[in-house]
Amino acid sequence: MDNGQSAIRREQLRIGPRRLIWLFIGMLVLGIFGSADAGAKDTPVPAFAGSAPAATSNGPQTAVLAGGCFWGVDAVFKHVKGVASVVSGYAGGSAATAHYEVVGSGSTGHAESVKITYDPAQISYSELLRIFFSVAHDPTELNRQGPDFGTQYRSVIFYAKEDQKQIAQAYIDQLNKAQFFRKPIVTQVAPLEGFYPAESYHQNFLALHPNNPYIVYNDLPKLDKLRKEFPDLYRK
Repeated sequence: MDNGQSAIRREQLRIGPRRLIWLFIGMLVLGIFGSADAGAKDTPVPAFAGSAPAATSNGPQTAVLAGGCFWGVDAVFKHVKGVASVVSGYAGGSAATAHYEVVGSGSTGHAESVKITYDPAQISYSELLRIFFSVAHDPTELNRQGPDFGTQYRSVIFYAKEDQKQIAQAYIDQLNKAQFFRKPIVTQVAPLEGFYPAESYHQNFLALHPNNPYIVYNDLPKLDKLRKEFPDLYRK
């Protein structure tokens, strides 16, 4: 095994115990205080009721979303029709601090994020947000998702264009006004000032490590929910 492969393996082994510790703590907390999905109702999130602004450009579009550990969010959108690629990374901070161990301190401004490249002729931005709110994470959890705690796990929609900002804010207002969730949505809508891909060992993590206990407990249920709630958008 060459030095690069050895380094990746060491990183994976080092991540494992930390994720497992948080997993067991999270399971204990959830057992005491309720499910991580406690903010959501049992019915699917309604579609965006507003009208989307006219597209300002043709061809592939991108969306950057943060909703807890990027492993699960990445996996969800990789199974959505119309999505060409998903990259795990960091957004909200500077390039100098866009490194996993530094971001993990919670002091960089970064959130674990995914950059989604999609075909708007097959799926709209608002439909991506519907899946984000419905399946990818719980938008009512503040600075945490399931067993993961800290500002790096906060819920954020990073907009690159004004129309993304308008749709995101209007959709949040729609769901809050309808009191769809049992608690208010805490998702931030913030300008995208930079996206920095994460280390290679974080990319496509679920597909490469489907038996990882963290993945089994936290993220495989998201894929099952995607398949059940959005069968027309689900891609194997």
